[in-house]
Amino acid sequence: MDREQHELYEYAKDRIKQKKRLYFHFVLLFLGSIFLFIANNWLSFYPEKNWWLWAVTIWIFLFVLHGIKVFITDSFMNKNWERAQIDKLMLKQTKKIEQLKNDLENSKSTTP
Repeated sequence: MDREQHELYEYAKDRIKQKKRLYFHFVLLFLGSIFLFIANNWLSFYPEKNWWLWAVTIWIFLFVLHGIKVFITDSFMNKNWERAQIDKLMLKQTKKIEQLKNDLENSKSTTP
């Protein structure tokens, strides 16, 4: 397997792992919501309030953030994006260094 194929394989492996964790998070959310409902209503754990709704709402919000990270953010801010950003910054630094060298040479040649 050459380097490019290996990078594609590693990227696919990481994406599968991210999606697998998201699906596990969903199952955990579902089962946890059922447990919280049962604890509140059937086991009479503070039955005078519906606290389980708040807990599940916060958990759903965290799940949505997890989904955004997996399907939106990480899909375009991947290793290729990082590599392009690094290349862009390195090119910018190289140009700046060249400009400073040219300015230094010009200042040396103009001073007597």
